[in-house]
Order: sequence, then C-alpha cells, then structure tokens
Amino acid sequence: MSETLQKTNLLGLTREKMEAFFVSIGEKKFRSEQVMKWIHHHRVDDFEQMTNLGKALREKLGQVAEIRAPEVVSEDISDDGTRKWVVRVTSGSCVETVFIPEDGRGTLCVSSQAGCALDCSFCSTGKQGFDSDLTAAEVIGQVWIAACSLNNQPAKIGRSITNVVMMGMGEPLLNFDNVVDAMTLMMDDLGYGISKRRVTLSTSGVVPALNRLAEVTDVSLALSLHAPNNALRDQLVPINKKYPLEVLLPACVDYIQGLPDKSRRITIEYTMIDGVNDRPEHAVELIDLLQSVPCKINLIPFNPFSLSDYRRPSNNTLHRFQRQLQESGYNTTIRKTRGDDIDAACGQLAGAVQDRTRRSARYQQNRVEPDNLIAVRSL
Repeated sequence: MSETLQKTNLLGLTREKMEAFFVSIGEKKFRSEQVMKWIHHHRVDDFEQMTNLGKALREKLGQVAEIRAPEVVSEDISDDGTRKWVVRVTSGSCVETVFIPEDGRGTLCVSSQAGCALDCSFCSTGKQGFDSDLTAAEVIGQVWIAACSLNNQPAKIGRSITNVVMMGMGEPLLNFDNVVDAMTLMMDDLGYGISKRRVTLSTSGVVPALNRLAEVTDVSLALSLHAPNNALRDQLVPINKKYPLEVLLPACVDYIQGLPDKSRRITIEYTMIDGVNDRPEHAVELIDLLQSVPCKINLIPFNPFSLSDYRRPSNNTLHRFQRQLQESGYNTTIRKTRGDDIDAACGQLAGAVQDRTRRSARYQQNRVEPDNLIAVRSL
C-alpha cells in the first residue's frame, strides 16, 4: 500500500524556508517571493489563482504543497467592535484570536498553544489544561484569517492590523521555533510588514528560552509579572518557583538592553485582583522591584470567568495603585476592558481544549477560594 504524500503547508514558511522549498522541488528561489505575496498580501490559497506562475508550476505545487489555514469555527463581534475568532487546529482543539480596534491602531492578540502548560491561577486558558503546540502555519494562520475578515492591506498605510501581540492562549516561549517563524513572517515585507516595535511577545518567564530569543529576533517584550514578590508570584504564576524574580528580571533586562533600539522598554503586565495583589503595600514593593528595570506598566483589571472566584478591584483601587506608581516615575496605564461580552477580554480566552493533562477535571474538583490565597509581602 503506497503512503499518501504529505503536502507542505506553505502558509507557515518564512522567506528563507520558502526559498529552500522551491529549490527542493527544482525551481528558482524568486518563485518564493511571488508565492508569499499571493498568500500574505492577496490572501490567495488556491495555486490556480496565482496568475504569474506558469501552468506547469501551478500543477506541480498542487501536487506537493497546500496553503491551509486553521478552520474558522465562529466569529463574534462585541458591542465595542472587538472581534473574536474561534479556530480549530490540527489536534482537534480550538483556540481563540482577538482583534481590538482603537483610534489609529488595530491590535491582534494571537494564540501559540492549544491550552497552556502553565497554570496561572487567574487565567481561564490555564484552567483548560494543555493539548498541543500550534504549528507556525496555525500561528500565522490566525493573522491570515483576521486579514481576510478585515480586508487588511499588509505593509500599507491605513491597514487594519497595525500591532500583533503574542498574548493569546499559551506560553509563546514554550513553542519557541514555531512562534519565532510566525513572528518573522509578521515582520517580513513579503508577509505582513509590521514593525518590530509593534510585534510583542508576552511571557510568564521561561528564562532559558528568553535568553535564546535574543539570538534570533528583536521583537518587543512583555512580562506577565502580576506580583511584586516571589511568595505571592509563586501562587499566581507557578513557573516563578522555577525561575524566581531574581533570575527572571535580569534576563528580561538583558534582552531589552541587547536590542539595537535603546529606547525600547519592557511592558510589565500586572493583573489586578481584588484583595490579592492590589494593596498600597504591593505598589510600594512593585516600585522597589522595578527600579532598575527599563519598563512601562500596564495594570489589567481582572476579568471574571466561570471557573474563578477572584474579583475585579474597584475603580478607586485601580486608580490609587496607578497614582502610586506614577508618582514614583513609572509610565503606568490601566488597560480598558474590551470584548468581555463575548469572553474576549484579557484572561478570558478558553477555546475548547482536548486536555491531555487532566488539569481541567482536577480544577473542577478542587477549586481554590481567593480568601485562601495569602498575599505575602517579601521580607
């Protein structure tokens, strides 16, 4: 019985890998530029529509290659204009992608894994457990899907998608190679032509991969911090037990200081949870912790979801915390909650994960009340 030929999905190939592919099938490298423009600029997934390719080449490509984005299961539009796509990936799980329109910019939040191997206590994705890494085609495919829906014009003034953040489902640095390839395509003029300052990778703190990241890219960096000391962060972001703050923060500083553009700053993401990490003393600790870190701080009000008993702080608490940081010289903003009516707000992305960890079942049986989470100050 002959084996079925597995076609190469060209959607996730960087310029370098696309050139290698064409050489491997006996074609010239310049064909890669033609095909990449068809895929990413014109959003064409049918070789027969690529009119500047000869018929013989189109037929050859049809035999050995494909352009296959993830399947769109649903698209929802919030009252505030936020869009959320649920897409099914090869493993059978579903992940979510969110587009947030604002004046003069449009930010696309992209997932890197089906579920998440980490288990941050305030995040809906983590409660779904973990299924699989997404392929490069499945990561960049989310950008392709959004571009199709929004009629985005890559590398053009007035385009819909101006920024991409790897802040969706999953920990990007645990899917290193595929995420790097996808971000490379986001920044390539043959891809989506987005500035390296406008492509941001958000990590909870996988230090070895962060050190490696500096060797292959210069995208912007966001750190999911969420606590000003190790004792509290151990509870909120469990990977902190492996890579504590005294290891994590120097790695982040090394990355940002190694970039050619010395004006860039780390974005510190700090989810504010009522009674847990939002007290004045936490702000004092945070001010002290970050004094040698070139950063801006983004305060994120906790967005409720069904499997959590955490609560959103009051607006007075949020603004008090912000003022404390600003008075100490930190550029601090409060993220506006967007898309919560379609469960598209920060921390709410859940998808439909075929959990290989059984974490979701265990969580249902053993829920943690927020009153049991002790907000411990560092000595």
